Amino acid sequence: MTQHSLFIATGNAHKVEEFKILLDGLNLDVQPAKACGGMPEVEENGSTFAANAQIKAEALRAQAPAGAWVMADDSGLEVDALDGAPGIYSARYAGIDASDGDNVVKLLDALKEVPQSQRTARFRCVLCLIDHEGYMTHYDGTCEGHIDTKVQGDGGFGYDPIFIPEGYSESFAQLGDSVKSQLSHRAKAVQWMRSIL
Repeated sequence: MTQHSLFIATGNAHKVEEFKILLDGLNLDVQPAKACGGMPEVEENGSTFAANAQIKAEALRAQAPAGAWVMADDSGLEVDALDGAPGIYSARYAGIDASDGDNVVKLLDALKEVPQSQRTARFRCVLCLIDHEGYMTHYDGTCEGHIDTKVQGDGGFGYDPIFIPEGYSESFAQLGDSVKSQLSHRAKAVQWMRSIL
C-alpha cells in the first residue's frame, strides 16, 4: 500500500503534533504546511467551520505536491449562554491579533454574571480532507462541557484552561494530552475520519 503525504493546512505547530498523534497507524506521512512552502494567507470568510476548513484545504492543495493529501480543520468554542459565540471567531474573539490569554479574559468577562449551571459549552471541529485524487470529505466532532469561572492548568492552548469536559472536574489544560486526545472535538472528528478511511 502506497504511503501518501498528508499536509496539514495550519501554521500552528501544536495542531500538527496533535494530528500526528491522532492519525498514528494510518498509512499517512503527516507533514506541516511549511514542508510545502508554508500555509498560504487565506481570508477565513466562511460562515461555518466547514466552509473555513475548506478554504484552508483548497489553498494549501494548490501548492502541495501532486498526489499529496491535504487536511484542514476549523474549530472553535461555542458557548450556549452567548448564543454560540465565539464560534468561528474563537481565535480572534478579542481582536485580530489577540493572544489566547486575551481571548480567555474576554470570554470569562462576558460570562461573569452567568451562573455555573448555565455555562454549558462545546468545542466543535470540522475537518476537510482532500485526497490524492481531489475527492473532498468533511468530518465533524464535538466535545461537550462547561466554562469554568477561572483559569486552571498550564497545558494545552486556546481555551483549554477554562474548558471542563463533561464528566470531569479538571480543565483540558490540567488533564493532559492522553485524556485530551480521547475526548477532544479534534479526536472525535478524526475518529470518524479513521472509520471511513
